[in-house]
Amino acid sequence: MNVLMISTSYPMSVEDWRGAFIRNLVASVSRIEGLNLKLWAPPGPVADGVSRTTTSKEDAWLAGLMRAGGISHLMRQQGVRAAITPLMLLRMLRRCYLREVDADIYHINWLQCALPLPDDRKPAAISVLGNDLNLLGVPTVKSLLRLRFKRRAVVLCPNAEWMVPKLEAAFGDVARIVPVSFGIDPVWYDIVRQPQPHPEWIAVTRLTANKLGPLFEWSEPLFRNQPRTLHLLGPMQEQVAIPDWVRWHGAAAPAQLASTWFPRAHGLITLSVHAEGRPQTMLEAQAAGLPIVASDMPAHATVVEHGKNGFLCGTPSGYAEAIATLEDVDTNSAFGANARSAARTAFGTWDDAASRYAAIYELLAPRR
Repeated sequence: MNVLMISTSYPMSVEDWRGAFIRNLVASVSRIEGLNLKLWAPPGPVADGVSRTTTSKEDAWLAGLMRAGGISHLMRQQGVRAAITPLMLLRMLRRCYLREVDADIYHINWLQCALPLPDDRKPAAISVLGNDLNLLGVPTVKSLLRLRFKRRAVVLCPNAEWMVPKLEAAFGDVARIVPVSFGIDPVWYDIVRQPQPHPEWIAVTRLTANKLGPLFEWSEPLFRNQPRTLHLLGPMQEQVAIPDWVRWHGAAAPAQLASTWFPRAHGLITLSVHAEGRPQTMLEAQAAGLPIVASDMPAHATVVEHGKNGFLCGTPSGYAEAIATLEDVDTNSAFGANARSAARTAFGTWDDAASRYAAIYELLAPRR
């Protein structure tokens, strides 16, 4: 079986945090027996057995796209580049689809990458992430995607169950909707926690207004001039004023999170109001045995079981209570053990995720 995988995000190096989940997905899918995997994605190291299908011109353009913060980030900006870049991306994808005539199945990450599919009737498995649902509000996009789906077998694979009703409403008559959870690298399960005597909390996020949510407002009474510390890790993607009581460390590579930050933290905080499927950082924190304090939104409720492995917060007082509760040593340890157990059961490893996708491939194009 020949699979062509498409992604507009991919880490440029082993240390690069951007699109690291796609690198793990690619590596695990490449280990499926009897499968030949080709990859169209920004340049970066790939597993043995994976063939890159980008041209040198496409590599250069996609590398520039990653340096600029990715297609979603650019589309949120104003100006000519925000208008032209999506059109250039769709043209390159169209050329890729047309020249890869040996592909039996398309595995497409992000709905936008399905827009230029040719009328070749080849089946497609499409991973749907939270941002994709915003795309459906753009005029004509849903209609164009329905046209692309009608003459082929399509399975839409949201990475969280909360997206299913919206996808069923938009595409249920032209595609199957099958949630497929991503996996977790074993390194996160192997972390040995050593929480510090003075509580250290971490927030791992891109710095935008929506990703931060009310983090600074709700946290100030709890962290300013207090014995606990809030560490913020992530790149500045919007001009955000960081309070002086927050310790911002910039972007952190996955290896840094696993070796330094996760072991010493009391827990992970995310008060994001950004549309997303199921944040991978939350899965990794859960596998590491970290309790999670999160804003009460569907994407977070698929990871956090309130009162058992973390807390979902809708008010400043609820947030303050969650922090105080999890600074009790025994409570923190129990919540952490519950978190790790839940991650193993619900998500497993990336090889488990590859098995889930292998079942989708067989559904689309059964092998003899």
